Amino acid sequence: QVQLVESGGGSVQAGGSLRLSCTGYGYSPYCMGWFRQAPGKEREGVATIYTGGSSTYYADSVKGRFTISRDNAKNTLYLQMNSLKPEDTAMYYCAADWRKRNCNYRTDFGYWGQGTQVTVSS
Repeated sequence: QVQLVESGGGSVQAGGSLRLSCTGYGYSPYCMGWFRQAPGKEREGVATIYTGGSSTYYADSVKGRFTISRDNAKNTLYLQMNSLKPEDTAMYYCAADWRKRNCNYRTDFGYWGQGTQVTVSS
């Protein structure tokens, strides 16, 4: 049973920080990722991470500001977001996939959470 649940979203001022968490899985997925979608826009990949946490990918728009990590012992995925900008405002989704394949540059993850809203004001 997989029921991914995101938490940690909220409203912050530009320059602030938030940490998103994702849980609800009983064993470590091969791929995990964070995606976001603003109203009227397509869903875009933010960051992905392989099992073990040693290999990560970031979208250019968040590189240097966001950090994805995972705690396999706690079955929890994190996204630390610093120096937030109004352009980061979106619904953020956690995704997981147990298939052993490339984790990056794709949106067809097998399991998705319901999302947590992040709003950044100027």
